Amino acid sequence: MDSLGLQFSFIKYIFMHVLIGNSYMFTLRQLRYFVAVADSLSFTRAAQSLHISQPPLSQQIQTLEEDLGVRLLDRTRRRVRLTEPGRLFLDEARSLLAQAESARVTVNRAAAGYGGRLRLAYPVSVAFHRTLPRALLEFARVAPGVQVELNEMYTTAQYEALLAGQIDVGFVRAQPPPALSRRESIAIRELDREHLMLALPSSHRLARRKSIAMRELADTPFVAQPGRSGSTLHDALMALAMQAGFHPAIVQEAQQVTGLLALVSAGIGVALVPASLRAVKLEAVTLVELSDSDAYLMLGLATRGDQRSPALERFLAMIDTLDALPREGV
Repeated sequence: MDSLGLQFSFIKYIFMHVLIGNSYMFTLRQLRYFVAVADSLSFTRAAQSLHISQPPLSQQIQTLEEDLGVRLLDRTRRRVRLTEPGRLFLDEARSLLAQAESARVTVNRAAAGYGGRLRLAYPVSVAFHRTLPRALLEFARVAPGVQVELNEMYTTAQYEALLAGQIDVGFVRAQPPPALSRRESIAIRELDREHLMLALPSSHRLARRKSIAMRELADTPFVAQPGRSGSTLHDALMALAMQAGFHPAIVQEAQQVTGLLALVSAGIGVALVPASLRAVKLEAVTLVELSDSDAYLMLGLATRGDQRSPALERFLAMIDTLDALPREGV
């Protein structure tokens, strides 16, 4: 290897040890001072640009060279010039300073809620409610540096994930279940009370009605999400049927609310769905309002009260600006 290659390898060796915290511990200030002198090739002009006097500038450069064991600058009374190791060191110094500035900006943006990560969960039905897409679009506008991770998740699973620290915020359809441990540490912000509707085959005898009472459906076959999955739609169906004095005859199950509409379209049964599902146009399916006073599904925002990252705070503040958001339930 020639002398230039040896010098280059030596500089790389030094920087590797600096980055892993070895004994070469020059500072960012020394790097800035060196770059200022290298750019102007004058200690006097460099000191002026840095707004310091020349003696401490010269002392810092000398200390830097001693720590490195390499002369970076040749100086006489008339001129200052870079040595070959100094020229190589200058490129690396600029790179390190740029990385340091990038790190500073990243940390400051994250601390202000404009960077970092936000883990957000929602059940499938919320994907059709206008709140979720509008919130995501607005947050991308106000905090484009935040990486939003979306997770499709039933409401009960969201509460468990919140307590486990696996998500930061969730769009939920019900309050935490009483049996959930540490449920008191979860904060709920109600956003909407969305009407529940009955999805019927268009050929059904009740499909032309403007509204239906739950008691009229006692002998009607239902399709529903499985209760074992923690589905709030399943729970709402059971509660409304109980208030109406019957137990619903569930003849078929589907994991997702869109799957229920497909079963209704096939004439297998009727289904309870949120009003936002009107956005899904499926042949042979008609949606009719339920007249029962409790026929609604909450839409809320769930967080842990004891864990609020800057990105989450920024998201919650953005939600507050969506006061004009039209609700599905009104």
